[in-house]
Amino acid sequence: MGRPTRTLSTAAVGCLVLTACSGGSDGDDPRSAPPTDVTTATSTTTAAPADAGTATSEAATSSPTEAAPATEPTVRVQVVADGLSLPWDVQFLPDGTALVTERGGRLLALDDAVEDPGSAEPREVALDLPELFVGSEAGLMSLAVSPDFEQDRTIFVCHAAQPAGEHPDVRVTRWTLDEDVTRASRDGVVVAGMPLSTGRHSGCRLLFTPEGQLLVGTGDAAEGSNPQDLQSLGGKVLQLTADGDPAAPEGHVEGADPRILTYGHRNVQGLALQPGNDRLWSVEHGPAVDDEVNILKPGANYGWDPTPGYDESVPMTNLERFPDAVEAVWSSGSPTHATSGATFLQGEQWGTWDGALAVAELKGSGVTVFLVDEREITGSVRVPELEGTYGRLRSLTLDADGALWVTSSDGEDDVLLRVTAGTG
Repeated sequence: MGRPTRTLSTAAVGCLVLTACSGGSDGDDPRSAPPTDVTTATSTTTAAPADAGTATSEAATSSPTEAAPATEPTVRVQVVADGLSLPWDVQFLPDGTALVTERGGRLLALDDAVEDPGSAEPREVALDLPELFVGSEAGLMSLAVSPDFEQDRTIFVCHAAQPAGEHPDVRVTRWTLDEDVTRASRDGVVVAGMPLSTGRHSGCRLLFTPEGQLLVGTGDAAEGSNPQDLQSLGGKVLQLTADGDPAAPEGHVEGADPRILTYGHRNVQGLALQPGNDRLWSVEHGPAVDDEVNILKPGANYGWDPTPGYDESVPMTNLERFPDAVEAVWSSGSPTHATSGATFLQGEQWGTWDGALAVAELKGSGVTVFLVDEREITGSVRVPELEGTYGRLRSLTLDADGALWVTSSDGEDDVLLRVTAGTG
């Protein structure tokens, strides 16, 4: 797919937004076609002339004594890096260095990425991970930076593993970066034993809460009993200390592994913290229907149970089988978009999108912005500048300046994007 050139403009636990995988190839296969008959909201911004590459909004009018009402933002897209191979996640060190994981096993750093994205060039950081398993949707996936990085220089990665003499699994490992960010040294395993089969439904999204708890979104490994099995870590959201112990030692579900926060999930791909409160949200892929946005409640069941076998014709939230299951805040219906990474937009530069939930889409090849009022989604807007332009989109992360960073997931010549906004 031809892409514009580098200079084109155009995270107290209560509720979470998760993204998993859709039926068949679950939308995680770069060969999956985007939905052709999806009816989605579109931005009211109008496309700028081709040589400007931006979208603009008509300015709102107000009296001199009144504050101008918020407007939809003008959006500019910058290609920061290209030629990547399935970049899974992007996170930032306190000095503005961007770290990027590639599913095949590379850890990349882009120095001064926040301050000078136009000059940032990816370089490889040595990461000794010989047991890495790469297959289907699995490999080197999510990344989290320690809240105390300036003191401990610690990062966490979630990946599939096939250690010699051990059962394959998905695990979170802890690493220390050297001063020059050229090498990562392993400090140990934080959590292991998340199920791994062919690599399908490997989950693996990480998020730190303001209290320093590590949340881990897991997949069901396409094994039907995992989501409702309270001793399995598959199809769950886990709530841990940074050392891997249960953050709530008594747990949230009677008889369950105390690390389990919520259960009954299919494949958790994104977690996001709503600004201004303690609410965590999640986004999750459906089988052939119903990608979901959820608000997570500790101890709650989200209703996915494809037994007997792995029957993907059952509802994502099976209220007939589980009357107390928590219903989604939003469902896609059919077709699915293969919703993936998610984050809340923050800052007045985002105009009416300030506080909205942005969700990346693999099969949908774009980003949907969900307008949120406390616990309710009140509307949605497609970002026209990202609509099909850069292929399948995986992860969304805000930097310290409020810019949105995006990774693509096409399998070849993938890109790292920086999306900025303004209302002037």
